[in-house]
Amino acid sequence: MFKIRGLTRLVLLIAPIVFFAGCSNNSAKSIRFASFNVSLARKKQMQLAEELAAGYCKQAKAVSDIIKITQPDILLINEFDYDPDKKAIWLFIKHYLNSKTNNLSPINYPYIYTDETNTGLQSGFDLNNDDIIGGSGDAYGYGYHHGHYGMVLLSKFPIISSKIRTFQNFLWKDMPNALLPDDPCTIEPCDWYSYDELEVVRLSSKSHWDIPILVGDTVVHVLASHPTPPVFDGPEGRNGKRNHDEIRFWDDYINPEHGHYIYDDEGATGGLEYGQRFIIMGDLNADPCDGTDTLGAIIKLLQHPLINSNFSPESKGAVQAHIRQKENNLNQKGNPSLDTADFDDKGDNPGNLRVDYVLPSVDLNIVNSGVFWPTKEDGFFDLVGDNEIISSDHRLVYVDITIQ
Repeated sequence: MFKIRGLTRLVLLIAPIVFFAGCSNNSAKSIRFASFNVSLARKKQMQLAEELAAGYCKQAKAVSDIIKITQPDILLINEFDYDPDKKAIWLFIKHYLNSKTNNLSPINYPYIYTDETNTGLQSGFDLNNDDIIGGSGDAYGYGYHHGHYGMVLLSKFPIISSKIRTFQNFLWKDMPNALLPDDPCTIEPCDWYSYDELEVVRLSSKSHWDIPILVGDTVVHVLASHPTPPVFDGPEGRNGKRNHDEIRFWDDYINPEHGHYIYDDEGATGGLEYGQRFIIMGDLNADPCDGTDTLGAIIKLLQHPLINSNFSPESKGAVQAHIRQKENNLNQKGNPSLDTADFDDKGDNPGNLRVDYVLPSVDLNIVNSGVFWPTKEDGFFDLVGDNEIISSDHRLVYVDITIQ
C-alpha cells in the first residue's frame, strides 16, 4: 500500500522560465528525486493548455494524484507540451497540483524550470529521406509542433538559474565516434544525412539540461533528458543510434576526462568537474535487458563508476502486471519488478520495460527507492489501470537520498 508523504500548502507566484511559486518548508531527513513521463503530450499546439484550462482533465487529475501521493521533493516531468508563455504548466499547477483532488491535499513546488525543446522545430531539410521537406519526421526532434513532448522540472528547493546549462543545439556530428546513421543503399559509411544536414542535425531529440539545485548547503545537478525511442526507423537505425548517443552524452558529461568536447547553448565547454554531485533523471527509452537498446548504452551508464547503483527502484505491481498481461512479457529476460512502463504486449510490441531512471552519483546516499505501480488489490490501482492510459503508460520512479 502506498502512503502519502507529508502535507503541503498552497502558494503561487509565476516568473519566466525559472519561476518561483511560493515558499517551501521542507524538513525531511531524506530528499525524494523522481522522474515521471506523464503522457500529457497532444498533437495540436496549445491543445494541452485548452484541456487543462477548465480543470476537468481526468488524465491530468490522475497524474496530479500520483504526484500528491508520492510527494517528490524534486520531480522531472517528461511528455508535457511546452508553450512559450508556459500556459500549460501554469494551468496544471493551478487547477491540479495546487487544488484538492480525491481528498488529497494540494502540493506546492516553489521552483519550476521549463524551456523549449527540439521536438517539432523544423530543420528545413528532408531528414527522414522521404523526398518531402516538412512534418514531424523532418524536425530536429520528432514532434507535431514545436514543444511537443516537452519537459518540466518541479522543485521544493532553490534552482540556481544563473548556472543552468542547456544543450539543445549541440550537433550530433560533434560527438567523438558518434553512431551516425548509414544509408544501406550506398557504399559510403554514415551517409544517411548529407554534409549540409550534418551541419544542422542536433544530438538531443528534446534537450539535455543541467539544472543545479541548492539542497541545504549542497549543490546537486539534475541532469534531465528524454532520448528518442530506439524504434520507428529502418535499416539505417537512426533512432536507435541517436538513443544510444543521447544516453552516452551523460556518460561523457559526468566524467571530466571524457566531456571536453561538449559545448552548451551559451558556448561554454566541458562537463561536470570532479566532486560535483548529480542525479541523472528521465525517460531514457532504453531497457538494459529487453527491447531494442542499441549497443548497450544504458548498461554502460548503469555500470558507470561515478553512479550509485546500489538501489534499483522496483514495485510489486509491475510483477503482477507481468504475470497478468502475459503475451510478450513472458519472453523477456529482465526482472519484471524493475519495469517502469506498461507497453503493449502483443505482436511486435515489446511488453513492459524498464525505461525511466533516477541515477544518483556515488557520493549521494540512497536510503529508499521505488516505482509507483500499485497492485490490483491496492486502493490506488485505479490511477494506473491495466493496458490502458488512465494517468500514463509510464510509472513514476523515485529515489530517496541523504546528503552528508
